[in-house]
Amino acid sequence: MTEMPTPPARGCGATPVLKERGQREVFCGLTGIIWLHRKMQDAFFLVVGSRTCAHLLQSAAGVMIFAEPRFATAILEESDLAGMADAQDELDREVARLLERRPDIRQLFLVGSCPSEVIKLDLAKAAERLTQAHAPHVRVLNYSGSGIETTFTEGEDACLASMVPILPEAQAKELLLVGALPDVVEDQALALLHAMGIERVRCLPARRADDAPGVGEGTVYALTQPFLGETHAALTRRGARHIPAPLPFGEEGTTAWLAAIATEFGVDPERFEAATAAPRARARKAVAAATATLSGKRIFFFPDSQLEIPLARFLTRECGMEAVEVATPFLHRDIVGPDLDLLPEGPVIAEGQDVDLQLDRARAARPDLTVCGLGLANPLEAEGLATKWAVELVFTPVHFYEQAGDLAELFARPLRRRARLRVEAAE
Repeated sequence: MTEMPTPPARGCGATPVLKERGQREVFCGLTGIIWLHRKMQDAFFLVVGSRTCAHLLQSAAGVMIFAEPRFATAILEESDLAGMADAQDELDREVARLLERRPDIRQLFLVGSCPSEVIKLDLAKAAERLTQAHAPHVRVLNYSGSGIETTFTEGEDACLASMVPILPEAQAKELLLVGALPDVVEDQALALLHAMGIERVRCLPARRADDAPGVGEGTVYALTQPFLGETHAALTRRGARHIPAPLPFGEEGTTAWLAAIATEFGVDPERFEAATAAPRARARKAVAAATATLSGKRIFFFPDSQLEIPLARFLTRECGMEAVEVATPFLHRDIVGPDLDLLPEGPVIAEGQDVDLQLDRARAARPDLTVCGLGLANPLEAEGLATKWAVELVFTPVHFYEQAGDLAELFARPLRRRARLRVEAAE
């Protein structure tokens, strides 16, 4: 079987982790709806929240009111807040109206938010009640996207974790790919696996409710996203077994991810090589186009998406960058441990955030590129630091071989822009 990547002489697996528990700068988990509603074609996400929640989703998605998106907000009005109306009756009425208008809905997610009146609502019981009322055509589930409870990408994690308990039982050995990917990227992954001879492959989330995978003791699963800690735990409780591997970012990460699956399924080394040789070569060539800009540059990660550790591994090992600090909202060693082992020793590894203290460290380090949330980017740019919006790394297809060049280019672009601005200023 193709060998796994050789770890550096001293990786970050044993590096002490700086744990910070102060103020943090992140989006709330509601934003996960933006990519989930595109992925799950017969699902609908009903946020129970305030007008602020509605405005966030509309602005983040850029959806016009006539576009019929698969999400909406059940807004708490003054009568609800004052206790003049029964919120459960109101919710039942709104759901009935929604399902009458949109008969294509097969899965309905009630998504909690952070207003105190929403927190008091028992949306789990509401989901059970509404499932009984609208079964068998519609299954109603619930999860929290509250900014008090979730960070940016944890919305997807909470959504997928809510689905695991109701997945049908399965016994046969089958590979489950876990994590919402754009359809074209998911198709690329399935094509690679099929070329390796692995035919029994299912996906969570499935594109349609009728294609929901089964899960059981025969299920082995590979994560495509590093932020799925709760989903990982829920699948393990169902008897499924995780295939640990670096995340499929860049040529090296994708090859290592595929190699771990190939080893699990006993794929012949020659067949593995035949399936991966051409896309690996394309990926290396595409990444090399950005390496001239990235090589030798220093990068600093603020915690945002939980993509930070695998991305730092990609940028240091494949693009020649130096990581100064790699901070992540939560560090799940069961998930990102293989990437952490490959990340060369040197950077500060931080979990959580105290944003003022981290800003002080970033200003002192003066990195060539800082990856951070939207709220910090403009102030840091004004201080002369080039920045990369972390949110773009989630909304842009960046997984597997064919996207490796695009991923590297996302980091090269702000450095080129900064260089051009300096030249124009000098002139």
